[in-house]
Formats: sequence, C-alpha cells, structure tokens
Amino acid sequence: MPPLDVVLTAWQIDWAALAMMIAAGVLYALGLKAAAAKDRRWPLWRTLAFYLLGLGSLTVLTCGFPGVYSAQLRWAFTLKVSLLLFVVPLLIGLGRPISLARAALPPRGIARLNVVLANRLVRFVSNSMAAPLLGLALFSTFLTPLFYTLRTDPVAGALLTVGIPLLGLLMALPIIEETDFHRSSAYITLEFVFVFIELLIDAVPGILLRLNGQVLDHVMTTQAALGWFPDPLRDQQLAGDVLWFICEIVDLPLIILMFMRFSRSDKREARGFDDLTDQQLDELNEQHLRRGR
Repeated sequence: MPPLDVVLTAWQIDWAALAMMIAAGVLYALGLKAAAAKDRRWPLWRTLAFYLLGLGSLTVLTCGFPGVYSAQLRWAFTLKVSLLLFVVPLLIGLGRPISLARAALPPRGIARLNVVLANRLVRFVSNSMAAPLLGLALFSTFLTPLFYTLRTDPVAGALLTVGIPLLGLLMALPIIEETDFHRSSAYITLEFVFVFIELLIDAVPGILLRLNGQVLDHVMTTQAALGWFPDPLRDQQLAGDVLWFICEIVDLPLIILMFMRFSRSDKREARGFDDLTDQQLDELNEQHLRRGR
C-alpha cells in the first residue's frame, strides 16, 4: 500500500476531466440563475452536493492519487473506473440536474429535454435491466490484454474519463429522479430482480481477477516502479479485491433507493385508483377480463 503522504500529495491535471467539470459546473450555475429569475428556489444542500460531493469526488478520482497512478497500478485504475461508474453519478445525482433543468428551461427547452429523455438509447441505458450487462461488458475487459491499453493509452483514458460518469448518470438518474423516468410498481418489481442479478454478475470479473494465478494482461514489468509497488500478480489481485468489494457494497444503497421508489410509485398508483369513480373501475375490470380471454 502507498504511504499516506504519497496519497495526499499525488496530483495532476486531467484535461478531459477538467473540461467536463467546467462544462457541468457552468451549466448547473446557469440553471440556478435561470431558476432564480423565475422565483423558483433551489435547495442549497443540493447545490453543495452537486459541486462538493459530485464534482469534488470526480476531481479526486481523476486528478488525485487514483488518476496519477492508474497507468502504473491496476488496482488504482480499477478504483478510479469503478467509483466513476457507481459512486460519482450517485453524488452528482443528489443535485437533481434534470429537475433543475426543468425549473430553469422555457417550455420549448423542456420539450427538447423530453425528446432526449424519450430517446430509445437513453431509455435502454437508463433501464435497470441493462445495468448488469453494461457493467459486465466494461469490467470483463479487465480480464484481457485490453486492460493494459485502457490504463496507458491517453485517448482511451480521456474517453473513459468522460464516458463512464455519463454512463453511470444514465444508470443512476432513473432511480434518483424518478418523475422523469416514470414506471409502474410492477415494472419496478421486475427491476428488483435484475438488481439482485447485478449483485452477482458485476462481482464476477473481480472474483476472476482475484483468484487467477496468471497476469491476464501479460504485462510483467512496471515503468518507474517504486518500492511500495506490488508485483504484477499481486497488483492484479488487489484490483480484483477492489472491484469485488465496490460492486457488492455500492448495490446496497441502490436497492434502498429502489425500495423507496417502489413505495412512492405504489402510493401514487393507489391514489390514482381512489380517484376513479365506480363506473370507471367497472370499465377497467371489464377491459382486464377481456384481455384474459
């Protein structure tokens, strides 16, 4: 393990991350300004969560120790990528960027936002059923020689830095901002099944990294290795430990959020049935019976 002073003092400028943080920060600030102009108050804690927790964690992961040593240490790269996918989007989501956009945009802008959210690709990626497949596809590359390319190639690093948090946001926002991704309680129940499947599937690459006795990316040397650097096999095992732990522990708050989402959806549907007249209920029952035939 690295000395504490190395962890605290290792910093760099990640230009891709910096550009993304500036763009996100400016857009959020413009949203706050536009919402205030419409006399719509925005909770201070959500603003702080977006900037300090969301963008702050993104800064630490990309410009701090995990970003500095991700090209040389498999476990540092794994830590950075897994947290960019699972944790940073949840923290950014606490700022409710979509809700802020709705509060700030004019009617035409809201209509365009609705078109984007209704896009098939966005709907697919934001579907909890797709999350296990996306996570498995990403982390399965860690079991191949591509793992070395992803760690060391500057272009691949920039694409991952920008793409992974965006992918994570598409996976996290439907749970956090459920009003923009309205789904029935029956559909959410089905999503529960896939979340539990995700608990098992996402951990598989980490388990294989941890238990394999060979270096899977075939890179047996480390450039500029320091005294506290682990050997390649131990480095791979540590990467497996990190991935295994994060994939298991991060799903717990997601399950809690889904329980809360299910409860609100169920109450909303119950109120909808209570508002129906007896005649409307009879018509619904008849339609249901006709479908059964």
